[in-house]
Amino acid sequence: MKFAIIGAGNIGSALAFGLAQSKLVRTEDISISNTHPEKLERIRQCEPLIHTTTDNRECIEGADVVVLAMKPWRLKEAAEQLKPWLDYDHQIVASMVGGVGLSDLKEIFERDGQVPPLYYLIPNTAIAACQSMTFLSSAGATKEQDEALLAVFKELGDAMLVEERLMNAGLVLASCGIAYALRYIRANTQGGVLMGFTPADAQRIVAQTMKGAASLLSADGSHPESEIDKVTTPAGLTIRGLNAMERNGFTTSIIEGLMASIPQSK
Repeated sequence: MKFAIIGAGNIGSALAFGLAQSKLVRTEDISISNTHPEKLERIRQCEPLIHTTTDNRECIEGADVVVLAMKPWRLKEAAEQLKPWLDYDHQIVASMVGGVGLSDLKEIFERDGQVPPLYYLIPNTAIAACQSMTFLSSAGATKEQDEALLAVFKELGDAMLVEERLMNAGLVLASCGIAYALRYIRANTQGGVLMGFTPADAQRIVAQTMKGAASLLSADGSHPESEIDKVTTPAGLTIRGLNAMERNGFTTSIIEGLMASIPQSK
């Protein structure tokens, strides 16, 4: 499967680096374009087999999947440029443009009464390390196309095909969630420094602990509370810490932060 990525910003380049590690996509079958050559130079230095270009038309030539990775206000202009050259019968268009749903994409890419198979994608920046949680919603795609794209994005972490109504919730949990998890790591690291560790050692400890906690849940699908119970002894240190965090609004703050992040309807 050949991928063309339009846009080499943070998420576009992260996708390119992730795909380059995939077993289902050859590095030489990845193309990425951007109007700023300096962003492409970084990609060339890290992954010289990825094809880079400032010409969007050249980028999409021969691609199976054309991924749009740009700011929302650039989408319509890019679409108008690409539409004459897209093969609607054989090319998939997948947008990672936040807040632009499938109905908008249908309108933007309509050409003589036709639209290509469309996907709305929401990965997160951990896709560069093949640890993303990616959400996909499709319109006009076949079951085979759904399965093929799911397989690729599951290689880059994990992926779910969901109803479009859940895409904003996925955005908050997994994309905004990266920032929230990192803010927790920063706070925990600061606590580690207060207790005597160097900042580098404290961050190393906290990052590995987070990785371990996540692996416990992914290994067999256990519930967080069952894992918490294993390390929470009666009258012990852990329950004291948990209760102190809850008195200061730990769970409430997280839920309120998530709800505040949901994009508002137009």
